[in-house]
Amino acid sequence: MKVILLNGSRREKGCTYTALSVVADTLRENGIDTEIIHAVPDKAVVTAVAEKLNAADGLVIGSPVYWASPSGEIISFMDKLAGKAGAALTHKVGATVASARRAGTTATLDVLNKYLAYHQMVSVASNYWPMVHGSKPEQVLEDEEGCAVMRELGRNMAWLLKCIELGKANGITHPENPRRPMTNFIR
Repeated sequence: MKVILLNGSRREKGCTYTALSVVADTLRENGIDTEIIHAVPDKAVVTAVAEKLNAADGLVIGSPVYWASPSGEIISFMDKLAGKAGAALTHKVGATVASARRAGTTATLDVLNKYLAYHQMVSVASNYWPMVHGSKPEQVLEDEEGCAVMRELGRNMAWLLKCIELGKANGITHPENPRRPMTNFIR
């Protein structure tokens, strides 16, 4: 099993990467392969991630908070990825992570979680909002509660992935939903 973790920060190895690394370490400790990708909205990177998602079992979307919202980079990346590989997200396990100096994390998580919901992904929760605080990576690691939430998120994701794998091994498949009607409210 494998989880792709998207770092939607302008900084490749900054605070968001640090939070995702805590999740990735926990997933690996629980037998799940991981790959953290710096999600710059470049066509080649989006295409590579789209291809990797076909074989992946889960996705974690991480973003710093810019102006009380996710970064423009992750929004652009996810919009392009959804257009290119939205079907590859369906029924996969997903989670979101926000990193901030102070505020704006819940608004950021709300926006990111909509990508999971729209694509019928199974959302993983922790025991608190999946956010960390700090202006520098070392400060994120000092956020003991935030890092504990990241580890719990990783354990919960590993557990859910294993449950799904066990279900598939016993003949349980995801639902096949009929094509829904598309309604246009303008006549």
